[in-house]
Amino acid sequence: MKTYDLIIIGGGMAGLTAAVYAAQARVDTLVLEKNICGGLANWAVEIQNFPSYETISGEALLEKTKAQVERLGVEIKEIEEVLRVDFQADVKTIVTDDDTYAARAVIVATGREPIKLPLEADEDHVHYCAICDGALYRDKHVLVVGGGNSGVGDALYLLTQGVGEITLVEMMDCLLAARKDQEQLLQHGNVKVMTCTQVADIEVQEDMQCVTLKNVNTGESECIDVCGIFVYIGQKPETDVFKGVLDMTDVGYILTDEEMATSVAGVFAAGDVRHKKIRQLTTAAADGTIAALSVNDYIRALSEN
Repeated sequence: MKTYDLIIIGGGMAGLTAAVYAAQARVDTLVLEKNICGGLANWAVEIQNFPSYETISGEALLEKTKAQVERLGVEIKEIEEVLRVDFQADVKTIVTDDDTYAARAVIVATGREPIKLPLEADEDHVHYCAICDGALYRDKHVLVVGGGNSGVGDALYLLTQGVGEITLVEMMDCLLAARKDQEQLLQHGNVKVMTCTQVADIEVQEDMQCVTLKNVNTGESECIDVCGIFVYIGQKPETDVFKGVLDMTDVGYILTDEEMATSVAGVFAAGDVRHKKIRQLTTAAADGTIAALSVNDYIRALSEN
């Protein structure tokens, strides 16, 4: 079993940025990613707030970042899920579904995953990524659940894929997405927006989903038939494997200090998985930078003792 200086768990913006800085500091690094590198950013149709790019897709941005990491000689293992960790000893052990690894330091950058729709439904027709699955619904009626930036942004993307009709529902009394995106969406005649509305029930009828929509204020309900459902009701941190190992908030975000250090010496956290107020690609990159530099200091201190 090879022992690395650093293992980064998670290949999103935080993890890959940490890998860049670790490589530049000559820290022998392995990146483990349970899917493909990029995280939730891969689902972003258009990013307009990342410095140096007026506009770029999330997938393209993370592909560039991954390529930079690989050019620096960092080893990346994708489609490899962490099953167990042992952080008690000075050398940390990580067990995946493929192998066992060891490292003197660890950065947890596992990010978040979409919250599932809390109803029984045909999973083949419930989706959480328009880029992944939008092309299946050309000329068809779909339901989008959630009026935040993700819901409205993916609704706009679905329109570019030729979706015939969109009904978008939001529990709040207004959409929460950026104003310009709301205005752009509402310009389309084949889009219906319903606020103060939640999905109360889903009944599968062959290739259609009969969805019951309920007004949260009046209690009135109506049923609509849709071919597919796209859900954007929030995300939760991917920290189940670290429960009981690292200190977390009640909902599972990892607690760190300003140097990204967790409650366990030698273990750091970066990106959306941390307990913090603002979660953007830029803040994820900042976290990854700080975490990698903190790891370098930690490893140097170990060598001096």
